[in-house]
Amino acid sequence: MGWLIGMRVGNCGATIVSLCLSPPSRIGWRLGEKRASERWESDYLAWALADFSGYLAADELYDGPFCILSIVDNRTFKRLFFQVLDHDPTHEDMIAFFGRFQAVLQARQLRVKGITTDGSALYPAAIRAVWGNLPHQICEFHILQDLNQAVLRAVAQVRKQLVVQQPKLRRGRPKLSQRKLVQKRQRLQQKISDLFEHRYLFVQHHLTDAEQATLQHITRGLPHLRVLRQIMDEIYRLFDRRCRTTTALAKLDALRKRVQRFTQLSRILKGLFSVNVEKALTFLDDHLLGATSNAVERGNRRYRKMQKTIYRVRTYAQIVARMALDLFRDTIMILRTTTLNFLHLARTNP
Repeated sequence: MGWLIGMRVGNCGATIVSLCLSPPSRIGWRLGEKRASERWESDYLAWALADFSGYLAADELYDGPFCILSIVDNRTFKRLFFQVLDHDPTHEDMIAFFGRFQAVLQARQLRVKGITTDGSALYPAAIRAVWGNLPHQICEFHILQDLNQAVLRAVAQVRKQLVVQQPKLRRGRPKLSQRKLVQKRQRLQQKISDLFEHRYLFVQHHLTDAEQATLQHITRGLPHLRVLRQIMDEIYRLFDRRCRTTTALAKLDALRKRVQRFTQLSRILKGLFSVNVEKALTFLDDHLLGATSNAVERGNRRYRKMQKTIYRVRTYAQIVARMALDLFRDTIMILRTTTLNFLHLARTNP
């Protein structure tokens, strides 16, 4: 609940009670950056690990010469641990970082059940060195993002080919003998415009009946683009939680064999043959294991937003202090949310 401040007004003895969002001001009340950086590994972790789920999300964030390593609880979305490096991380740095966090968990008799990361090569060896054969999920979003970008590049390449096929006409009003060339140029230009305007239809997960009809119209005469869209549908079906990992891997093997029959498609979708695609299906056997690393990405976006407004946070000590202070702000977020909800309710129901 919020902090209540009462005061008397006038001779009638009426009392006005206001609800403020923060504790009463007092010297030493607010957590300063320097003191926060000294206390976060004790006081903050006691709060963050109180409802530890065992499922983690890890990521690295680069800021000039510095790199911020972060670990977040992928179920409660609480930031758990971080470390700032003044160089690009190595495998030794990742092993030491995970080892420090594992020591904190062992002191509290907690156990890690699974971890989700992006497709960086920094994580697999470090995870095996610290936690052994731990379920390691590659972020589904990053895998689909790479495949979607490959499909959009293929559609852009088709548009460039259509531009080359356009007949060249002289400047000025065309002659009657060039009527067919003009019509052909207009048709090709319209198809190029449609492919650009509706390019999202080739990567969108679910399509309505109207969108299906539009896709059929703009791919008339381009059967390889229709096949590309069908393959994207099969890729999305791989990540259906109603399946198990073994079933999804069998579907993936059949899909890879189908793509290999087409030289052009196998070149476009070469990311489909990556080992990371198989690791991105690990979450199908554990409904609590996060499919994406959005929990830790949210903290990275928060840091980026902070860097846009606080320009002085550019040194090692300042980054550590600001990160620690931001962690302590999470501890009062529930209080602030409750206070805001109370104010909105009081405003709507005077």
